Amino acid sequence: MVFRTWLWTAAAGVATGAAVARGLKPRRQETADGNRWLTVTVNREPADVQPDRLPSPLQKYGDRIEVRVRPAPVGRGTELAVRLTETQPDITRSVPARLAGADPWQDLRRTLREAKALLETGEVMRPDAPPTTRETPGGKLIGLLSRRASGEGVL
Repeated sequence: MVFRTWLWTAAAGVATGAAVARGLKPRRQETADGNRWLTVTVNREPADVQPDRLPSPLQKYGDRIEVRVRPAPVGRGTELAVRLTETQPDITRSVPARLAGADPWQDLRRTLREAKALLETGEVMRPDAPPTTRETPGGKLIGLLSRRASGEGVL
């Protein structure tokens, strides 16, 4: 029993350390002013994805974003790229801001994934709630990581 508790504590420590290290690592695609393009490949023809007819999640940004639509390489759909038009302060990209959900890029990434889902399938799939199992320490850790991944796109 003690070993199991120690194992879960170690796993949580490793996951937290990885998240902090990932947040401190400089991003390659980030430009000097922090204004980078976020891009997804949509499994639709370029004629079906037009900047003036964006899905509702992206429409709420209005003039606060730039949109770029172009054919994906080798005819594999369409690349949909967006970026914020105004430069964000460095504090909004800090680890605490990201963990608190106050990073504007986090919301834009989530919105871009929702737009991709709407363009490809017509709906955004959500997990069932409430879960059908009882809460365990491992489940709490997975829940924390899943909530973080929903904003970042990766763990």
